[in-house]
Amino acid sequence: MTRFFKLLLVLQAIAIYTYAQTAPAADIATIKQTFKKLNTLGSVLYIAAHPDDENTRLLAYLAQEKHYRTGYLALTRGDGGQNLIGNEQAELLGLIRTQELLAARRVDGAEQFFSRANDFGFSKGPEETLKIWDKDKILGDMVWVIRQFKPDIMICRFPTTGEGGHGHHTSSAILAQEAFAAAADPKRYPEQLKYVQPWQAKRLLWNTFSFGSTNTTSPNQFKIDVGGYNAILGKGYGELAAESRSNHKSQGFGSARQRGTALEYFKTILGDAPQNDLMDGINTSWKRVKGGEEIANNLTVIIRNFDEEHPANSVAALVQLHGRVEKVTDTYWRTQKLRDLDDLIAACAGLWFESYATAPTYALGDSISIRSQVLNRYNNRVKLNSISIQNQDKSLNAQAIPANEVQNFDLKAQANKITQPYWLEAPHTIGSYTLNNDQLAGNPENPDLLKVTYEFVIEGKPFRYDRRLVYKYVDPVRGEVYQPIEIAPPVTANIDDKVYVFSTKQPQTIQVKLKSFANANGSISLKPIAGWQITPASIAFTNKQKGDEWTAEFTVAPAAGNASSTHMAEAVVTANGQTFSLGVQHIRYEHIPSITLFPPAQTKLVSIDLKTTGKKIGYIAGAGDLVPDALRQVGYEVHLLTESEIMNTNLSSYDAIVTGVRAYNVDQRLAYEQPKLMAYVKNGGNLVVQYNNFAGLVVPNIGPYPFRVVNERVTDEHAKITVTNPQSPLLNYPNKITQADFEGWVQERGLYFVSSIAPEYQTLFEMNDVNETPNKGSLITVNYGKGRFTYTSLAFFRQLPAGVPGAYKLFVNLLSR
Repeated sequence: MTRFFKLLLVLQAIAIYTYAQTAPAADIATIKQTFKKLNTLGSVLYIAAHPDDENTRLLAYLAQEKHYRTGYLALTRGDGGQNLIGNEQAELLGLIRTQELLAARRVDGAEQFFSRANDFGFSKGPEETLKIWDKDKILGDMVWVIRQFKPDIMICRFPTTGEGGHGHHTSSAILAQEAFAAAADPKRYPEQLKYVQPWQAKRLLWNTFSFGSTNTTSPNQFKIDVGGYNAILGKGYGELAAESRSNHKSQGFGSARQRGTALEYFKTILGDAPQNDLMDGINTSWKRVKGGEEIANNLTVIIRNFDEEHPANSVAALVQLHGRVEKVTDTYWRTQKLRDLDDLIAACAGLWFESYATAPTYALGDSISIRSQVLNRYNNRVKLNSISIQNQDKSLNAQAIPANEVQNFDLKAQANKITQPYWLEAPHTIGSYTLNNDQLAGNPENPDLLKVTYEFVIEGKPFRYDRRLVYKYVDPVRGEVYQPIEIAPPVTANIDDKVYVFSTKQPQTIQVKLKSFANANGSISLKPIAGWQITPASIAFTNKQKGDEWTAEFTVAPAAGNASSTHMAEAVVTANGQTFSLGVQHIRYEHIPSITLFPPAQTKLVSIDLKTTGKKIGYIAGAGDLVPDALRQVGYEVHLLTESEIMNTNLSSYDAIVTGVRAYNVDQRLAYEQPKLMAYVKNGGNLVVQYNNFAGLVVPNIGPYPFRVVNERVTDEHAKITVTNPQSPLLNYPNKITQADFEGWVQERGLYFVSSIAPEYQTLFEMNDVNETPNKGSLITVNYGKGRFTYTSLAFFRQLPAGVPGAYKLFVNLLSR
């Protein structure tokens, strides 16, 4: 077992969250908190750029202490970051971080929203960010969320002046300022006004901060103490914040619980400055709405009479209060408070109900068998009127529900839409996702996932509740597990590798793994590519049963000629008269719900004049990357080294040893293994170290001579490369490296460059972003003893899986002696 996967198992073992049941919590603490929320009419929207940017302590305080409706609008899903628990990158990492944010919100009590912006990687300034994102689209999404959410106040995590250190951060503040005004202007995004109304928040604040050496707080700024203790929850807001933030496991953000006084500082950006309270000038009581005083008086009596040992005693009064709230003319607060009341009534009544599909996966068009369960712990004053899904309605004519006996009801639904994340349904640009409907903006997940609607009659009054349709099973270790149901194409096609590198004109075999989600007959083919030979043209399949898996093989030969070329090959499946070009991919971590998506059934074919030397590569896993698979693609034998092999075997059998990204951050044992690796180099070995973060290095010196990893990078993937040592073997053997080899790079040139470089090292390149000084810290190398040590901050972990030809040539040279 590799050390990376040992680390992964540890992370999974300590996970504090497994996909929760669909019924809301109904414990006494939740009920008491809901009473307080029911009595508060205020809302706050927090705005930043990424998952983890949010101030979880402030969110917990606003939602659980002040009881405001609290939301976090993250402009991106964190797609462009690094992954410390697996090898998922880009959109796949965005899916993981979306669920981590939702898990965090379940802890701190806030709601989660997103724009369509894509985290395209680190950006040094807002000019680049706003251009790549398509500013107008992202601003429109923010205005849409604001007009729907109707925040009384808006709070930015970052300023417009750049102290946030990331172009995305600064852009989130710039856009928040513009959205503050645009949301109130009926001339801005008027197409939205068919569904929402203009909205003017009272004020926009900047939640100033002290991060490392950057302190933007000031004694004269407005401040509040958010370090209080919630006796109902039995936790302080620093404790809740740590639990919330620790859900960001893919970023390694496990946090210690903090207790006691904690001040948060604010600077007013737009609107009136608060003097005594964040909500100065805003009435957050029931007096805010017409007829609200009577509701407040009734609620006061209900709260005073509430018996926590017998919550059901409050149900009748809450039902009467529900009728009064229905008459409130303010549509927004009526909707919000009726939702709170609905859940409160069900919780006090001890009413529990959920719906489960009988299988985890269905093919498009299948009939879904559903088991719905209802448990009434109240009295004979609860009746079940109907259960419905889609257009299927099971009328029960106000059937009485026996007390404390689980009742089962069966119904059917149609699998009428593939469960693809809505932002991944269409191809997208580098900067933003393509939405088939602009009204989808803001949603963290697909809003049209199947749900079952229950209509009860409680104390003579009808109530409607929705429950997400899920699949439930019992795991012998984890216990009861809930997971989303999957609706798939009849047959999926997964091409074995994401990239095929043709370094000669010899044909290669492309294997396609097919899986049937329905009984199917049909065929599989690869779309023709001009000049390339693909045989056979098509492969038929017959009598495949649901659950069958099989493979199809195609022989592919590149076009004649010596020019490098890149093409996208696409598998096309015809099954039962329907045509699809989708694979299936599962992402499984215990701290988030299982994720299934259906990516395009595509692979990249790269024809390149690539020479290789040596065959055997040892690889020390880091935080997770796909470099080993890429090396295998060009003929290397890659072996993932264990600690025992490093310490107890002769490493000279390896032509090169490579450390994965951030290995010297995540693998504590490298401190113990480092002398053996240096001895390997000194005795004639070739060690290639990929980038590490400057924070948390496990050794003081990664190489044989000193250098320092620093927070410097080149984010422009098109940045000019100046070769400073053209005679270096790394640029000439076995492949000649030219300027053309730096074309077609993706996301960035490199990250966490090195400085304070000892004179023994040679540098090969200089590069820089616009208006910056050339940086020579992207790659350093030195002959040490009989061998060679190379440290590179170039983003090979992105370039190789993306099939960038020049990156392959340069990396092969690093491996060659």
